[in-house]
Amino acid sequence: MSEQVLVCRSDELKEGAVRVCTIGDVEVGIFRHNGGCHAYKNVCPHQGGPVCEGVRMPQVEDVIDENGLFVCQKFNDDDVHIVCPWHGYEFHIESGEHVIDPKVKLKKYDVVEREGQIYVAI
Repeated sequence: MSEQVLVCRSDELKEGAVRVCTIGDVEVGIFRHNGGCHAYKNVCPHQGGPVCEGVRMPQVEDVIDENGLFVCQKFNDDDVHIVCPWHGYEFHIESGEHVIDPKVKLKKYDVVEREGQIYVAI
């Protein structure tokens, strides 16, 4: 059975923000995205970098015309990535899966938001 640990008040984690904290002996990053919260162990599966301390950015997509020719690139704000600061590995913020290989994942924790407080289940 997982224990729910109080992390912060809901109003302390604004949209687009991250809070990195230590719960027991685990460092966890809690992200506020699209009104919800997602929590991951602050360890990149590639080489152990502090993944939750990396930038967050929308997926970059190629725009191809009707002839199959490259036109430009654009950001997809519906698919935000967490980018590990050590080697640039990218993970979907909502699932923790690597953007290319979904078998590579961040360790995800359940987040509960109730009565104006955010809890992480460890």
